[in-house]
Amino acid sequence: MPVPRIVSAGLLAGLAVALTACNKQNQEAHAMAGGPPVTPVSVAKVAQQSVPTELKVVGTVDASSIVQVKSQIAGQLVKVGFAEGQNVNKGDLLFVIDPRPYEDALRQAEAAVERDRAQIAQSEATLARDAAQAKYAETDAARNAELQKEGLASKSQFDQSRSAADVSRETVRASTATIDSAKAALQADLAAAAAAKLNLSYCQIPAPISGRAGNLLVQAGNLVKVNDVPLVIIHQMEPIFVNFSVPERHLAAIRRLQAAHPLEVRVFTADDPTRAASGHVSVIDNTVDSTTGGIHLKAVFENRDRRLWPGQFVNVLLTLDTIQNAAVVPAEAVQNAQQGQFVYVVKADKHVELRMVTLGQSFGSSFVVDKGLEPGETVVTDGQLRLFPNAEVKPVESPKPEGQS
Repeated sequence: MPVPRIVSAGLLAGLAVALTACNKQNQEAHAMAGGPPVTPVSVAKVAQQSVPTELKVVGTVDASSIVQVKSQIAGQLVKVGFAEGQNVNKGDLLFVIDPRPYEDALRQAEAAVERDRAQIAQSEATLARDAAQAKYAETDAARNAELQKEGLASKSQFDQSRSAADVSRETVRASTATIDSAKAALQADLAAAAAAKLNLSYCQIPAPISGRAGNLLVQAGNLVKVNDVPLVIIHQMEPIFVNFSVPERHLAAIRRLQAAHPLEVRVFTADDPTRAASGHVSVIDNTVDSTTGGIHLKAVFENRDRRLWPGQFVNVLLTLDTIQNAAVVPAEAVQNAQQGQFVYVVKADKHVELRMVTLGQSFGSSFVVDKGLEPGETVVTDGQLRLFPNAEVKPVESPKPEGQS
């Protein structure tokens, strides 16, 4: 955006006095020669346009996901499967930890499982034998009970058979309990085997996300601990976020427009200020920052060309409502003084009028004029330093600035 030239009030007054005196002398001289002096200036028309309300702020780029890759087991780091700063895909092998201790632990757990299964099989066979014996003992006890009633067997024979049946029944219960204990041991050893298999799988550490790997923080050959220092940090860059804040007064408009459709956001990097990356607002923060009076927004960008980089500062352009029929004046026409901003307006008789103006937002190389000018009026865009109120000028149309049609 062009910066309006600054003229102090004292200098402006001095110039006006000096130029008025000079003009009087020139008028006297030119009266004798046949006419007053005329100052050539460049001019432009005050245009009437529909101007979008644009918020221009500075934002920072953040990765959409940041993962610190750590080891879930302890052991010696024996292999690094990537180069520092390399792009990695989800599932790519990053590290290998010495698997031998975990292979041994898995074999031991699997052997315990097989032992438990054999124990269960043996106990089930014992149970079958004890159940058969118990059935025979019950039958024998029932037979002796009938014989005793008929007086064909003694009471001692009956008691002996009844006792044998009771012993056989308890033996069956003991065998059943042994089987239940062996099955519980099997479940515990199966869990231990699953844990050993899981720990063995942790010996290979894959990339949890797709992104760009940073510096290698632990070199191969070092011992690593469980969930200790990160081995490497991966930043996901597709998509990527841009965080920025806008003044609180725009919150209502942002919420209203965002409810209808995601607001478009364009960002420009310092190394390529003319090429915009396009995204949209994804998050409106739930609080206004009481310190800055701003509302925090987050925009998401596909970033397939990797132009945006985490931690980078970017210029953010957020477009809101459109101002209909706005008066737009070239930035070159605006002058600054202590009393405020002013322009020279060329009247119909080719004399200029100094007029104070109130400016709105910038738009390309132009300003929206809130107060002081009407569309169609002619303003001076070059040659203001030679002017003073009511000076006569010779207008020359200047090219239309960017942003005017």
